[in-house]
Amino acid sequence: MKPAKAVNTYIENRRSEVTEETLQSHIYRLRPFIRWCGEQEISETTDLSTRDMHEYRVWRREDGDLSPASEKTQMDTIRVFIRFLERLNEVQDDLSEAVVSPALSGTDKRSEDILDPDVGQEIEEYLSTYQYASSRHIAFMLMWRTAMRTSAVRALDINDYDSDEQYIEITNRPESGTRLKNGDSGERFVAVSEELCDVLDAYCSENRIDILDDHGREPLLTTSYGRISKNTIRSWAYRLTQPCMMSDCPHDRDEDECRAAHSTDYPFECPSSVAPHAIRRGSITGMLRDDVPTPVVSDRVDAEEETLDEHYDKRSKREKMETRREYIDF
Repeated sequence: MKPAKAVNTYIENRRSEVTEETLQSHIYRLRPFIRWCGEQEISETTDLSTRDMHEYRVWRREDGDLSPASEKTQMDTIRVFIRFLERLNEVQDDLSEAVVSPALSGTDKRSEDILDPDVGQEIEEYLSTYQYASSRHIAFMLMWRTAMRTSAVRALDINDYDSDEQYIEITNRPESGTRLKNGDSGERFVAVSEELCDVLDAYCSENRIDILDDHGREPLLTTSYGRISKNTIRSWAYRLTQPCMMSDCPHDRDEDECRAAHSTDYPFECPSSVAPHAIRRGSITGMLRDDVPTPVVSDRVDAEEETLDEHYDKRSKREKMETRREYIDF
């Protein structure tokens, strides 16, 4: 069954069981699933795998900037939906068991996943030494230095980068496959450092594959198939944040037997690895710790000031006090 039809069938089945308000909530929570299936080119629900369920959870968390409470609500609905499809034999047996919903305790706690600034610096130094001006190097630096979302990194065309003026223009182009999270309101110019420009220039002249995407555009980040995918960027983030990339494994694993370290399909299984959104969160926290004013950070990273405070600002109360000290004359 096609994902859109599966959702419609589920909704019609529930129509007589729940209130209209509840039904609309389920429709709202399942629409992203249809969009994700389209992006992943999953045309039949029988093609869904247990890994897909994990990937969807990560994607939905990042795409929606979800708190754990919101993520739980979303994934609980997905689990009920998948169980319904199990009864119709439209998905593999017991697929619903792979739908993980976060356990909440006490008050609604937001995700604590964040890439520590020191680790981010180490990763950048590693890439500068061993993978200089590679696609991985560029993707990581864009996320770490500018706090770009995965959708923005993927959306960049080569002409969006101005080496002379040292900026990148982020543009929403949904009609040709690169929708920004916040649509047209997410469009902006992002200043980049001379160091990042040097890496970008080297990548464009030496390592970038000169290829068009399916819409005839020239992507900045390319593979032999065209524009880089979100999954590839996400996989790189997981791999680059594994400690064994730069030192010994802290989890007492046999690295030769660890599929997180050696399989491109399972880098997320490393307990220390983090998703791209944790890189973004660490980048934003770093800007705030460096006393960059919140309105400036807000404009640079395309996030409301209230959102920054609630979801991204990981400074301690003492760190926030020390930042305020710089602006208050006692």
